[in-house]
Amino acid sequence: MTISTRGVAKTPAVLVLEDGRTFRGRAYGAVGETFGEAVFSTGMTGYQETLTDPSYHRQVVVMTAPHVGNTGVNDDDPESRRIWVAGYVVRDPARVPSNWRSRRSLDEELAAQGIVGISGIDTRALTRHLRERGAMRVGIFSGDTVPDDATLLARVQEVPPMKGADLAAEVATTEPYVVPAAGEKKFTVAAIDLGIKGMTAQRMAQRGVEVHVLPANATLDDVYAVNPDGVFFSNGPGDPATADHPVSVMRGVLERGTPLFGICFGNQILGRALGFGTYKLKYGHRGINQPVQDRTTGKVEVTAHNHGFAVDAPLDKVTDTPFGRAEVSHVCLNDNVVEGLRLLDRPAFSVQYHPEAAAGPHDAAYLFDRFVSLMEGQRA
Repeated sequence: MTISTRGVAKTPAVLVLEDGRTFRGRAYGAVGETFGEAVFSTGMTGYQETLTDPSYHRQVVVMTAPHVGNTGVNDDDPESRRIWVAGYVVRDPARVPSNWRSRRSLDEELAAQGIVGISGIDTRALTRHLRERGAMRVGIFSGDTVPDDATLLARVQEVPPMKGADLAAEVATTEPYVVPAAGEKKFTVAAIDLGIKGMTAQRMAQRGVEVHVLPANATLDDVYAVNPDGVFFSNGPGDPATADHPVSVMRGVLERGTPLFGICFGNQILGRALGFGTYKLKYGHRGINQPVQDRTTGKVEVTAHNHGFAVDAPLDKVTDTPFGRAEVSHVCLNDNVVEGLRLLDRPAFSVQYHPEAAAGPHDAAYLFDRFVSLMEGQRA
C-alpha cells in the first residue's frame, strides 16, 4: 500500500461499505487505501486508548462524537506498541490540539503510523446505517487516482469477513515478559496475551501482583512453569470460535482449580470452555458508556466495551458444566447480552468488558480486587 502525507487536508477521500453505501469526504491521517470491518465507538474521549487497543485489529472505527482530536496525542496513554485500527472515521477533526500533555496532533500520529482515515462525512448517518444493517466490510480510499465506485465496491467485497477470523496471535507478544508488582509482591499471575492492554497488567501490579505475560500460543506447561497463584486471559480481536488452543489451555486451568479471570475475548473463551456457544452481534458494543448490571450485587456499572461477538448462555438459570455449576453474572442493560460468567464450584469468573478503565469509567475496577480475593482464598 502506498502511503503519503502531503496535502492531506485537501485530498479527496471516499468510504465504501460492502452494501454499496458511499460517503465522500477528505483524507485524514495517511493517504492511501485500507480495508476492514466498519464499527462505531460511542466514546466522547479516550480516542488514543481506542486506537492502540489490539482488540480493534482489522476494524475501521467510526467515531460517533462529532469533534475528535482536540487533546492531541501524548506519549503516556497508548495501550500497546502501535495503533491497531485498520482505519479511522471522524466528522470534524480538531484543527489545533490543546492539552498540556499533547506532543503532536492526532492526524500527524495517524499519518506517521500509516493509518488511512477520512473526515468531513456525516458520521451520524453512517452510524445509523450500521445500526440498522449491522457491522460490515468497508474500504477507505484517498488520493487523486481513486477508481470508480463500482471498482471500489468490488474490492471491498473481496475482503475476508470478521466471522471466522483468527487474529489473536497477530497482535500478541511473541516473547514472555514480566510486569513487576508495585511494592510488596503478594501473588504471581500468568496472563495469556490475546491482545492485552498495557493498563490491565498495571491494574494487577498495583495490587501486589507480579504479572507474567505469555504469548497466545503458550501451553499449559508454560502457564504452570511460572508457578502462578492465578491465571488471566486477556481481551483480543477475532472470532472466538477459532480460539481452540486458548480454550484447551483454559480447560486445563479449570481442571486444576487455579483461580481464573478473563476479560472480553477471555470471557468468550471461558464460555466455550464451559460448553456454551458464541455468536456474532449485529453491530457489537464499543465505547466507554455501556450500562452493565452485576447480577451478584444488583449494581449498575458504566463500562468500556469493544466486542463484536458474545457468549450464548442462559440468563434465567444455573447451568451444569464439566467444571461445576455456572451462571451469567453480568448482563448488558441495553440488549440483555451476556457480559459476564462465573463458576459456583470453582474459583473462576469473567466479564465481557474492560475493567482496566483505559479509557473509560472506573466503575468496574473492583473486579481486579475480586480476582485478588480468589487468590487469597485459594492460598488460605
